[in-house]
Amino acid sequence: MGALSGLITGASALAVAELVAVSVRPEASPVNAVGGAFIDRTPPWLKDFAVRNFGTNDKLVLQLGILTLLAVFAMAVGVVALRHRPAGLAAVLAFGAVGAVAAVGRPGGGPLDALPSVVGAVPACGVLQLLIGRLAFRPSPAAEGADGTPGETDGPSDGSFDRRGFVITATAAVAASAGIGVLGSRLNGSGAAKAVASRAGIVLPAPASPARPVPAGAELRVRGLGPFTTPSKDFYRVDTALVVPRIDADSWRLRIHGKGVTRPVALSFDDLLRRELIERDITLTCVSNEVGGPYVGNARWTGVRLADLLREAGVQPPSKGGPADQLVARSVDGMTIGSPVEKVMDGRDAMLALGMNGEPLPFDHGFPVRMVVPGLYGYVSACKWLQDLELTTFAAYDAYWVKRSWSRRAPIKTESRIDTPRPFAAPKAGVVPVAGVAWAQHRGIARVEVRVDGGDWHAARLAAQDTRDTWRQWVWEWQATTGGHTLEVRATDLAGHTQTEKRVGTVPDGATGWHSVVVDVI
Repeated sequence: MGALSGLITGASALAVAELVAVSVRPEASPVNAVGGAFIDRTPPWLKDFAVRNFGTNDKLVLQLGILTLLAVFAMAVGVVALRHRPAGLAAVLAFGAVGAVAAVGRPGGGPLDALPSVVGAVPACGVLQLLIGRLAFRPSPAAEGADGTPGETDGPSDGSFDRRGFVITATAAVAASAGIGVLGSRLNGSGAAKAVASRAGIVLPAPASPARPVPAGAELRVRGLGPFTTPSKDFYRVDTALVVPRIDADSWRLRIHGKGVTRPVALSFDDLLRRELIERDITLTCVSNEVGGPYVGNARWTGVRLADLLREAGVQPPSKGGPADQLVARSVDGMTIGSPVEKVMDGRDAMLALGMNGEPLPFDHGFPVRMVVPGLYGYVSACKWLQDLELTTFAAYDAYWVKRSWSRRAPIKTESRIDTPRPFAAPKAGVVPVAGVAWAQHRGIARVEVRVDGGDWHAARLAAQDTRDTWRQWVWEWQATTGGHTLEVRATDLAGHTQTEKRVGTVPDGATGWHSVVVDVI
């Protein structure tokens, strides 16, 4: 009963805190704050483990883990309170303090972020006091003294306590918590509904500079090989946001300021829509992508040239005397991503993207505005849910991932992947198509080679190249013989660089090595 009391107390604290977070921001709720703090302090090897084993479900696993730990902690608080009520109440307040500290310490956090956790802890103390009060043992006749007065006892042998009062109090607390939770959910939902409505009302203008048609031969018709253009719903998502921000495009604003900015800029979403838009096919890659991993995708992006906006603000790249060499992008959830100014302004199609595959950006991928910079890993180029751009220097400021042992500058490495046959497949002897993709964004792919069991390298047939900023499909017709075999692939880019065989992990600037697949031909 004490454990149950603690569980109900914890639920009431979370319900109230979630309701209060509606008036602050979603990141200030205890679960999000503690989860975000955990992510912030996660060592790179553990982050890679989570991404590798849970994929895009890593945040769900984390949230479930946090809720499980909170439930265990809450039950322990209830048991402690049954034995020593002041200690239990102190533990509830400590619970609130941990959430408050975590919320304030999050990127973009402030004093108001402590409010949900603090406010949630106060009524929770009252709930615990009421529940534990109903569990107080009442003396039994056997414990009475000779004069009929209650004797000294820790409780009657029949374990008598106010069962009816406990059930009524517990039911009321659960009902109140559920009601508060529903109210908070609806209020959060109303804000999200505005964002959904704003996205639904957006019609992207025809781009002034449309993407050229994808060459007819860019997509090979091979079973097991994915499409050249990745559907938005299948595009990888790797970020630290436990709750995907839902932003109303009508109220969204972007600020450009900082070192070397002579004309600070403030833009609305409509301001961007009225500008000349470009449309480009660009392949993005996450630095957490292991050799042969899935965190790479190709999409058609629509947006505004970032270099044009920076020049209008008076920004010059370092090669032309500009004082800033780093562009720090800030997300609405506090994430910071630092990009080299020189690369953003060197003529590549760096953009503030408003659309993906012909539609406004999905919420998961940064609506209303995100950055896209060809040739750079996402953690130094692809800030989602963008709201601020600051010009500074790498010497003066370390962005989020740089503080966590990742490199400041991270051009995408030349890589390739076998998509078919799958690992441990059992194809029939004879002609077996070995196919996959290769990428070297902003350089392009010149050659892909495959070998079997460490033998000679064989040139694969390349699909037509769309642009040097997109991946390239390839296929090799293998005369397979029965038995176990190991297939390996390597790519060479248009700059003449061939993938290294040396296997290294993703930290600090991306994995290297040849992707290999073991099959058993029958």
